[in-house]
Amino acid sequence: MAGLSVHSVLVTGANRGIGLGLVQHFLRMPKPPQWIFAGCRDPKGQRAQELQNLASKHPNIINIPLEVSDPASIKAAAAKVGEHLGGSGLNLLINNAGIAKLKSLDMETLEDMSEVYTTNTIGPLLMAQAFLPLLKKAAQGSPGSGLSCSKAAIINISSIAGSISSFFGWDMVQATSYRCSKAALNMLSKCQSLAYKEHGILCVALHPGWVQTDLGPPTTVDDSVQGMLKVLSSLSEKETGTFLDWEGNVIPW
Repeated sequence: MAGLSVHSVLVTGANRGIGLGLVQHFLRMPKPPQWIFAGCRDPKGQRAQELQNLASKHPNIINIPLEVSDPASIKAAAAKVGEHLGGSGLNLLINNAGIAKLKSLDMETLEDMSEVYTTNTIGPLLMAQAFLPLLKKAAQGSPGSGLSCSKAAIINISSIAGSISSFFGWDMVQATSYRCSKAALNMLSKCQSLAYKEHGILCVALHPGWVQTDLGPPTTVDDSVQGMLKVLSSLSEKETGTFLDWEGNVIPW
């Protein structure tokens, strides 16, 4: 993790699971970010208790109300983050918030498909659009050429479940709406990498492993987050637009 040095980071879905793990690990860095923006639906609610406790002990954590399926909430969050950053930009945007509806193919509905797609795919699209000015500012203010997470980056937390080639775990979980949303997120990540490269912004889709969150076993949140941060520290221009896992391996689209 020695190579990852960021002034500011925003994590969505930061009140539990991988999002909370990311916040905790950023705090443990030898040189923690000056600003850790922790976005979640209700930062003052019961489900964000652990995040509230962290923020009370660490003044560099700013809890931000953020519903990634609501454009108005995203716009308000971008304004709030901009106020805290003053003249500096946002180095790292981690689009982690996501939902899954675990249903078989014949039970999928318009409502479920729309809700999952809105959160998992449209949310990261709107987040990148809203925070682009702050990401561009960070890229412009960073010395040197090339791309890196220390400069400016969008990391979309995807899933191997969205890989059309490997189609891992079908026998365990069909979750068609989730799979489709993550396959679409992978394409969005590629599109963002092409569009934002000229602004000095790196974009990657990252599979965190089959993590012990609401979806079940094997990788622990701690191992996943530790691995992902190690990967982030080594990313450069040649990785922008790729689909990687938490150990840095390329996943087939």
